Amino acid sequence: MKKDTATLIGLVAIMLWASIVALIRGVSESLGATGGAAMMYTVASVFLALTVGFPNFRQFPRNYLIWGSLLFVAYELCLSLSIGYADNGRQAIEVGMVNYLWPTFTLVSAIVFNKQKANLLVVPGFVLSMLGIGWVLGGDRGIDLAGMLGNVKDNPLSYGLAFSGALIWAAYCTVTARIANGKNGVTPFFMLVSAVLWLKFALEGGGAMHFDTPALIYLFLAAAAMGFGYAAWNIGILHGNATVLAGASYFIPVISAALAATLLHAPLSDAFWHGALMVCAGSILCWIATRPRRPGKAARKAAANEAEAVEKRIGERV
Repeated sequence: MKKDTATLIGLVAIMLWASIVALIRGVSESLGATGGAAMMYTVASVFLALTVGFPNFRQFPRNYLIWGSLLFVAYELCLSLSIGYADNGRQAIEVGMVNYLWPTFTLVSAIVFNKQKANLLVVPGFVLSMLGIGWVLGGDRGIDLAGMLGNVKDNPLSYGLAFSGALIWAAYCTVTARIANGKNGVTPFFMLVSAVLWLKFALEGGGAMHFDTPALIYLFLAAAAMGFGYAAWNIGILHGNATVLAGASYFIPVISAALAATLLHAPLSDAFWHGALMVCAGSILCWIATRPRRPGKAARKAAANEAEAVEKRIGERV
């Protein structure tokens, strides 16, 4: 496969993942937060089995199977339930934006724990991302501490799950970059997520799920976005330009918000868009901070390989 074609397929994955916030919300409104998520991950698991395939566990490092599955499942639960528990479409979009702090957290974690080389641009990048989230949560008035706290108090569970998910995915990327040995357990991990969600659904006593045409469309699209998104990303990241794909992935918060605002009929204020752009800009600054400098050829190659390993792990969840 040509490199440009593979890169284009990887960009399709980014667009698929950018639609996830709106699609998860659409599923949860008809099938419930837990039941909808369980259905979604079940169908996505089937798509992944058909596209990515099922790996041979014997080839997987034991630590990766344990810690990778634990962190992956925890993150996916936080992601899906934080959006499902949102009170309305606008809040679901805000919750999704909080979740998109994970690229910044991931790069900071790689610097602190995996000794990823970086320059001082990481500091303003981190600060800008955090200010952007404050701007998003402040409502129409932008940075407003009282408004932000009041907003979070309206639904601390959703916002708390989203923030926890951002931290958990950063931990997943950091840990698995060291112990995965190049393996990818996305298919069995998705199956495990669906099993945990069905268990939660059963323990809660089930609940009404209304399978009308819009619900089935949202379910199919959400599962396809997740399953086929991973398949397309694998092609792009393995055979395309990883640097272009990693850079493009940092614009997902803005793309995601635009799609969600349209599909959920939730108009967003100028202050929200300012905050979303700040989150993107902060993530990009952190990414630039980890790019290799211009020393000798061997040093540049080693640094590039190290940065690419981080980018691949970041790309497992956009």
